[in-house]
Amino acid sequence: MSGSAGYDRHITIFSDQGRLYQVEYAFKAISAANITSIGVRGKDCAVVISQKKVPDQLIDPSSVSHIYKISSSVGCVMTGSVADSRAYVERARGEAAQFKYKLGYEMPCDVLAKRLANINQVYTQRAYMRPLGVTMTLISIDDEKGPMLYKCDPAGYFVGYKATSSGPKQQEAQNYLEKKLKNKDAAPGNWEEVVELAITALSNVLSVDFKKHELEVGLVGGPLQDNAHGIPMGFRSLTEDEIDERLQAIAEKD
Repeated sequence: MSGSAGYDRHITIFSDQGRLYQVEYAFKAISAANITSIGVRGKDCAVVISQKKVPDQLIDPSSVSHIYKISSSVGCVMTGSVADSRAYVERARGEAAQFKYKLGYEMPCDVLAKRLANINQVYTQRAYMRPLGVTMTLISIDDEKGPMLYKCDPAGYFVGYKATSSGPKQQEAQNYLEKKLKNKDAAPGNWEEVVELAITALSNVLSVDFKKHELEVGLVGGPLQDNAHGIPMGFRSLTEDEIDERLQAIAEKD
């Protein structure tokens, strides 16, 4: 076999242009899922949001989710293959639990992102593994560093963001967020305004007016559910009614 196709069969061999096709295919799988997600960091909160599409009328919508809780303080949005997402989240939960068991405190978001990115990178080296077709966007609030937003990709690259996006409309969403956060360290306003910014960004790039069941929102630094008292540091997903309140607030602004 001649040309680039011959390289395709070997996960660990570079093509003659220096490309690793298997890793590139993993990135294509992220777009192929056709779900766009966004993460935004505020001054005292961080938010991840994702489209929610239930592919079949017979599926129970409550069992379809792209937002996962990893530990009490860290949550994420997964973009790409759902099967790979679930396997990856299980691994992340195991790593976070092990860290807490050994060291006695919750695994910080940046440390978890580094660990998972290292695991991803090993998957690109070995012929008997394949890179997972998912991007993970992690959020948490750190006692020392405050709100954090990190993203890991199938190549094993991870980095912190003020705001980021994954999925087919990733570039358009990032362009929109760049304009909104120009010369700012974080998204301005309280948690409600940060959620509204993220929803507006997604709505704009997809040219869709969302209904409450078409979105998922994960939040750190927001209020506790049902007005429970305590320090609102942990990760939780917003209920459909809470999402509806934010959608109505956006509608009233317009």
